[in-house]
Amino acid sequence: MLPPTGSFDDLALAELRGFVATLAAEVERLRVQDVARGEAIGVKDALIAALKVEVAALKEEIARLKGLPPRPKFKAKPSGMEKATEPGDGGKDGSRRRRGSKRARQEAARVVVIKAAAPAGSRFLGYEDITVQDLRITVETVRYRKERWAGPCGERIIASLPPGILGGYGPELRRFIAAGHFQGQMTTERLTALLTGMGLDISKRQVVRLLSRGLEDLIAEDQEVLRTGLETAKWVTVDDTGARHGGKDGYVTHIGDNRFAVFRSGPSKSRKTFLSNLRAGRDDYVVNAQALAYMAERSLAGPLIAKLADHPLKSFVGEAAWLEHLETLGLGDLGVLPDPVTIATEGALLGAIKDHGLLEDTVIVSDGAGQFRIENHAACWVHAERLVYKLNPTNKAHLRAVKLVRTLIWWLYRDLKSYKLDPTPKRARALRLRFNRIFTKKTGMILLDRQLRRLHARKADLLRVLDRPEIPLHTNGSENDIRSWVTKRAISGGTVSDPGKVARDTMMGLLKTCQKLNVSFYRFLGDRFRVEGAKHVDSLPDLIRLASA
Repeated sequence: MLPPTGSFDDLALAELRGFVATLAAEVERLRVQDVARGEAIGVKDALIAALKVEVAALKEEIARLKGLPPRPKFKAKPSGMEKATEPGDGGKDGSRRRRGSKRARQEAARVVVIKAAAPAGSRFLGYEDITVQDLRITVETVRYRKERWAGPCGERIIASLPPGILGGYGPELRRFIAAGHFQGQMTTERLTALLTGMGLDISKRQVVRLLSRGLEDLIAEDQEVLRTGLETAKWVTVDDTGARHGGKDGYVTHIGDNRFAVFRSGPSKSRKTFLSNLRAGRDDYVVNAQALAYMAERSLAGPLIAKLADHPLKSFVGEAAWLEHLETLGLGDLGVLPDPVTIATEGALLGAIKDHGLLEDTVIVSDGAGQFRIENHAACWVHAERLVYKLNPTNKAHLRAVKLVRTLIWWLYRDLKSYKLDPTPKRARALRLRFNRIFTKKTGMILLDRQLRRLHARKADLLRVLDRPEIPLHTNGSENDIRSWVTKRAISGGTVSDPGKVARDTMMGLLKTCQKLNVSFYRFLGDRFRVEGAKHVDSLPDLIRLASA
């Protein structure tokens, strides 16, 4: 814009001031117009995203009504933050040290000398050794003749079968079937076909029985694994996924650290279910200081808390006894929110967990789902950054804003990793200030600013690592463990009977625990099923305690 005279030199001071004021007003008008346009675009983007979700839901409903298969759900490609923020190799050339042949270090069960067809006049130069591994699988049918005696008093005495035999099948077969199904991810149909092809007389129903029956000792050991893990763990990661049972949709929850893993499935993934699983097989409800503090934190009315605190009964065995107690106190008749029965039950479950010495100072690291947020909770940074990564900017300004924020988060995440190696109060204060600057930033993109405010509200969970540097920054451990569950679900589908569900939870947890403790699952099954000549494997809970020492 030029002055009326065409030159700034001909203007007086007052005219120059007036001209500058006009320009400033025009700049402000354009800025306001640009902000309004950006807000309108942001609202329009949100509306378009909501309409896309609604259209997808309608398409799925139409497909369901037509009896068509559901549309496949494609997960977004990982953002790459975890891998990109790993420390460098320190200038190494990238070459890896060769470990050599493992077969050369193995002991040979027998030595076979192979003669060479050497012509007359040849000179013997010794031997050239080659180690060959092979596998022998044979079907053996054994008839046991059990002696029968009549005792002095007329009682009947019959000799017992060797341990490990179940339903007419031996322990070696049970080990082979369990390892093939749970570790090898073979379906019962394929296992049956394989075994009958070897000459074994067995049906699919018998294979299913061998997978789900006679596991009482293993179920008890799995419960003890969870109990020991929660007693000794400084942190655990948790996650859940779908798990069908009895033809109905359900959920399975993973709990574990770098020493153990357990799976617990059921029809719900509520906080009540999660707390019930954390009791590690027990069935009690306890009203103690931790339970009452939880109820107060969840806004249960003070007079109701006082009733529970003043009542002489503090411990109850079984859900029926606990609910009867709440009815007696009048909590079941109140139609208010939050539901007093739910809050009181969750508090009593937490009280039972603490009463048994579990989760004393353990941090629970999760993806931020509501059912996992109890007491010492930390949020996964990978899931937090994913909220920004999944945004779809529609113009260059928004694209630049998302890219800038993601870069700042990646840098902060890298420095949090560095802090874990060398934690100091000074670095912790600096990282908290950086967190505030990043997540209170105004970018001009409504959806991005909303996500940043949402993440800033979870500051305590995201920065828990500053007070507890030993905890992980993500739930990758749980996601890796639960991946085998997802694979099994895709291959075998769901379970039908309750023993089958318990067997699936138990065996998948023991398999993952063996892998983390560097124990052969096949040898573990051989010892637990009493296979003749099998090597002894120590109790997994004892190994977990040794690993935490």
